[in-house]
Amino acid sequence: MCKKVVVVAIATALLSLLAGCTTINPYTGEQKVSGAAIGTGIGVAGGAIIGGLLGGKEGALIGAAAGGLTGGMIGHSMDNADVELRQRLVGTGVQVTKVGNSVQLRMASDVTFKTDSADINDSFYETLSSVAFVLKKYNRTNIIISGYTDNTGTPSHNQVLSEQRAKSVGNFLTSQGVGQNRIFAQGFGKRNPIVSNATAEGRAANRRVVIILRPM
Repeated sequence: MCKKVVVVAIATALLSLLAGCTTINPYTGEQKVSGAAIGTGIGVAGGAIIGGLLGGKEGALIGAAAGGLTGGMIGHSMDNADVELRQRLVGTGVQVTKVGNSVQLRMASDVTFKTDSADINDSFYETLSSVAFVLKKYNRTNIIISGYTDNTGTPSHNQVLSEQRAKSVGNFLTSQGVGQNRIFAQGFGKRNPIVSNATAEGRAANRRVVIILRPM
């Protein structure tokens, strides 16, 4: 009987989360499924499988409800992180994109770093400080920092430069209080261009550092 009461209570909470699963992004005008809904769906599936293995049909129901509630809370937190990052980074040139339950920040290297260097521009420290503030607030996340270059220069030089730039961003975030154990920095050199390198504009777009925020 107690289990039935628990199931009903959690199911009610899940319904309230799913009621607002589709939202309008105020910054892009696009309709999207909220992170809470995505997290709820993942949590329900995972919880049902585990609960079913441990407790049969009733266990699956309880597991689905509990997993959905946890997943919904994680998704809601990532939605909030996305909104706060967009608010703080307006006009900085940093592109903020929400993909599922992850938030991606794309920073042009020409703005972030000195030419052909991993030294961060003095003018960009304030922007990175804003990023660090949000990352500290949403501390149940992992942070993947990836550096990229264009196709000019030697492959070895580009690889080293991309790694150094990713590490520079990671080191600055750590200096601002972001946990080092949450940060993974990597470089891809000229690989994975987002546009053609045939033009100066294209090469500038490909010179970038990307920060991805993912729930733990």
